[in-house]
Formats: sequence, C-alpha cells, structure tokens
Amino acid sequence: MTIAFYTYPKCGTCRKAKKWLEEAGTSFEEIHLVESPPSKDKLKELYEKSGLDLKKFFNTSGMKYRELGLKDRLGEMSEDEKLELLASDGMLIKRPLTTDGTHVTTGFKEAEFEQFWK
Repeated sequence: MTIAFYTYPKCGTCRKAKKWLEEAGTSFEEIHLVESPPSKDKLKELYEKSGLDLKKFFNTSGMKYRELGLKDRLGEMSEDEKLELLASDGMLIKRPLTTDGTHVTTGFKEAEFEQFWK
C-alpha cells in the first residue's frame, strides 16, 4: 500500500508525521501541498471517504484562514464553495493530509497514524 502524504516541508507537524512514517517503515509518496494541492474532485473524494466534517480539512490555525475571515464565513458557504476554496490554496488545507485511497487522516495524531498507517 502506498500512501499519499500531502505535506508542507516547513511545517513542524508535517516533519513529525514524516519521521513517524519513516520509523514505522511505511512507504509513502510525499506531495508538496502548496505546489501540488489536491484538486476539488480529489478533495471531495477524500472528504467523502474520511467520514469527517469538511471543516476538519481546513487549517484553522493558519494565517490564510484568518486573513480570509473563514471562521465567520464557513458556516454560510456551501460544500461546493468550501471544496473550491480548499483546492485554490494548499495553505488552507489541514496538514499533513494522508490517504491510502481508503482511509484519510488530517493533521498528525500518533494514535490515528498507529491505527491507519503502520
């Protein structure tokens, strides 16, 4: 199983998650989240497979999220608008975004990685 690991190299959480994957011996393809963000269709597919609330895909602590005032605007947006927004800028996406085509995790929680990516 090859894992798609969407990451931003300057992100400390991403570096921690990458180290965890390497130490677990898990093979993965590292994809630069900002240079090659997932398309709207890919994000929709990942969102549907994840079982998570779409808000979990947003990097709510990021500067871009705050600059755009998304805390107040997300509630009024349609699912389609949210997906469009996420696809428009990799910095809006919660990172790392990890998937094997069946499972999807956002961010790095060791217990989740243990469950899905070991």
